[in-house]
Amino acid sequence: MSTLPHRERLKRGAFHRFLDSVEWLGNLLPHPVTLFALLCVIVVVASGIAGALGVSVADPRPANEGELIAVNSLLNAEGLRRLITEMVANFTGFAPLGTVLVAMLGVGVAEHSGLLSASMRALVLDRSPRIVTYAVVFAGIMSNMAAELGYVVLIPLAAMIFHSLGRHPLAGLAAAFCGVSGGYSANLLIGTVDPLLSGITQEAARLLDPSYSVGAEANWFFMIVSTFVVTLIGGLVTERIVEPKLGKFDAAYATDDIDGQRMASLTATEKRALKGAGLATLAIVALLAVMVVPANGILRHPETGAISGSPFLSGIVVIVAVSFSVLGFVYGRLAGTMRGDRDVVDAMARSMSSLGLYIVLVFFAAQFVALFNWSNFGTVIAVAGADMLQTLGLSGPLLFALFILMCAFVNLSLGSASAQWAVTAPIFVPMLMLMGYAPEVIQAAYRIGDSVTNLITPMMSYFGLIMAVAARYRKDLGIGTLVALMLPYTLFMLIGWSLLFFAWVFLFGLPVGPGSATHYVL
Repeated sequence: MSTLPHRERLKRGAFHRFLDSVEWLGNLLPHPVTLFALLCVIVVVASGIAGALGVSVADPRPANEGELIAVNSLLNAEGLRRLITEMVANFTGFAPLGTVLVAMLGVGVAEHSGLLSASMRALVLDRSPRIVTYAVVFAGIMSNMAAELGYVVLIPLAAMIFHSLGRHPLAGLAAAFCGVSGGYSANLLIGTVDPLLSGITQEAARLLDPSYSVGAEANWFFMIVSTFVVTLIGGLVTERIVEPKLGKFDAAYATDDIDGQRMASLTATEKRALKGAGLATLAIVALLAVMVVPANGILRHPETGAISGSPFLSGIVVIVAVSFSVLGFVYGRLAGTMRGDRDVVDAMARSMSSLGLYIVLVFFAAQFVALFNWSNFGTVIAVAGADMLQTLGLSGPLLFALFILMCAFVNLSLGSASAQWAVTAPIFVPMLMLMGYAPEVIQAAYRIGDSVTNLITPMMSYFGLIMAVAARYRKDLGIGTLVALMLPYTLFMLIGWSLLFFAWVFLFGLPVGPGSATHYVL
């Protein structure tokens, strides 16, 4: 026997021990709900100290030139009044909450009618486990075209798929989470984030060149290739690191509501019901096509006639919820699992009852996010990090490497892609343009750092939902367990995606998008 496999086992063993240490340290923290409550207290106290010390940074945005961004103290009467009067609004206005609740009404009907289970078995039965792994990661990346529904639908479904195949469900959850959140910026198509970021990049570029234009397609070529690179990395990490570390799934640690997620061949009744649901799917797609495809479709933008910014995209959550409800009922009627409206309502109610932990967690997480935003800590950290990087006076690949790392670090506390780019783009885009790099290239580098640490930060909006889903399969799961589970994805994606960027830009000098320059000349 050669010594190479032995060395590889030793390396994997050492890395697994490192992840065990991360998990152990992370799980020393209190329950996530308690942790968010404590973080609220810490933010209030820290903001009071920082406010008293006058901690501030210069605002980099052109419209606010000469102004300072200071840490706002919440440790005063005004902060207390604001928290008390806006606590309910913080909770009800927390963006992911409405998305999750509305989507789960429809998903609940599809799940409890048996549609999801039957569809899942039809898709994965007799398929290669490796194909399933990579398909889950790829589907997660592509799901970003449908807003945040990947978090609500795909991640729980991926856990069910892995469990039904006799694999550890948390490995399926991790693979889907990797694609949905870690691969957030990658896609084969131009998504909603592209015009958002390109608009900010263009304004920053015009500080130096008033006529410069950055289109939504600026990073399209790079993101197409990134989709396959992230899929490859996510699949390899799942099979080589995450699944071996998780070991064999022990149902004793799970809740009682997963017993039905076992692989079994489809019965004749289930096949007939799936065909009926398939016909209903075609009918729904045809109806949507009538309302979206024509230039005057009623679900297009009422003023521009475009799909971008249209009621179709902004209402995708409602469309999916209604579609799942209809398909679930059609399947249930044909399969004999649903007879009338009472069964539909019961399915919705059971779906809502399963979100108890998530709703409690969201209440405290929403307060923490609101307090953190009010304090201005995230913006101050972003600008201070950018200023520090600028003063180092580096150039070329090393500067971009530190830039990506800084974006990844700031993303741990400032989770919004647009918010972070809005305060850092006015610094880095003109600076790197002066060093000879095009704004499109700078934006591509930013998107790497902004994506990879989504997997390990509680500041990510849907982190609470992932915790709640994971807790179905491991009742004692803590933040440390989830962070240790996702940390390998973050590390290897940071390295692999960055290497792709360096090869693309510095080795081959390829355009990151159609018509996008690699270098900028004054």
